Amino acid sequence: MLALLVLVLGATSCFCEERSATCVLDSSYGLPDSNVKGVVSFYQKCADENIQISVRVTGLPPLAADGSNRQHGFHIHAFGDLTGGCASTGGHYNPTGVNHGAPEDDVRHVGDFGNLEQAEDGSIDVTFTDPIASLFGDFSVIGRAVVLHQDADDLGKGGNAASLANGNAGARVACCVIGVAKEA
Repeated sequence: MLALLVLVLGATSCFCEERSATCVLDSSYGLPDSNVKGVVSFYQKCADENIQISVRVTGLPPLAADGSNRQHGFHIHAFGDLTGGCASTGGHYNPTGVNHGAPEDDVRHVGDFGNLEQAEDGSIDVTFTDPIASLFGDFSVIGRAVVLHQDADDLGKGGNAASLANGNAGARVACCVIGVAKEA
């Protein structure tokens, strides 16, 4: 009987426990006089599958004539603490203690999601997946913070210490704490 149970359990590739989390971005914790609002949704079907992140943002300032403010650094930060605004979220979520990098780099923080591109109307609407961050286990992002930055992230290629720590992404425009989402 035990052999049959082992055979049946071995036939499934993964025990899945779907998880969802959400984060409501608000600029009242970030830059003064900013009207940035948004929702970041996280979904992961199984612990061994990539996490899906959907970002919907409105209220970013109009693009500069040269388009220089089109890209915004987007990261998971270490602490889900907004007592001091976005500043109290700490640095990038980096449980492995490595240098900052691009999402596709072999060496990067768990919280390094690169840049999001703003549309002409000041919005961002994008969905992407990530192979390192998770809603499960050691690299779970639940209880941590999402931070949208004012400037583009140089992806650790800026040639200075700040680049290797945070990508020189500038001020923290808006942030939120990631919480477990209600099941649909």
